[in-house]
Amino acid sequence: MKNKPFFPMFVDLSDKNIVVVGGGKIATRRVETLLLFTRNITVIAPRMTAELLELGKAGKITIQTRPVKRSDFNLAYMVLAVTNDWKLNDEIYEVCKEEGIYVNVASDKEKCDFYFPGICMKDGMVAGITASGMNHKKAKKAREKIQEVLEEMAKNEDDYEE
Repeated sequence: MKNKPFFPMFVDLSDKNIVVVGGGKIATRRVETLLLFTRNITVIAPRMTAELLELGKAGKITIQTRPVKRSDFNLAYMVLAVTNDWKLNDEIYEVCKEEGIYVNVASDKEKCDFYFPGICMKDGMVAGITASGMNHKKAKKAREKIQEVLEEMAKNEDDYEE
């Protein structure tokens, strides 16, 4: 079934191993978002952005500047395939499906067990938004509006005390 809705689920990633294959701008943005939830991130790519290399040097993520191997997924809970190599992304997808690992292929919404949401956070509240891979511009606008609401609520914290 195409365009099926995905159930929004909030998961504790603090002790989960996440593997990101790819070292470009999209991988960098995803890693920066994931760092809000876990430090168990390994990025594997022959080349990486300066930001990813700095995160590795600072000990915030593990980096492997080499091609990915099947064994890199042995302990993975979740894999993000964020390369510009369609064949490699397909191979990553197939391995993850065989091994029962959650996978997201950034370039192909049909090869995603989960969508990577736009994240809004403020004062312990977390909201995730996705347009099911259909309209990224619309999802971005919704994320911005939700963030504005969270910011406004934070200004009036006394209204929400229990």
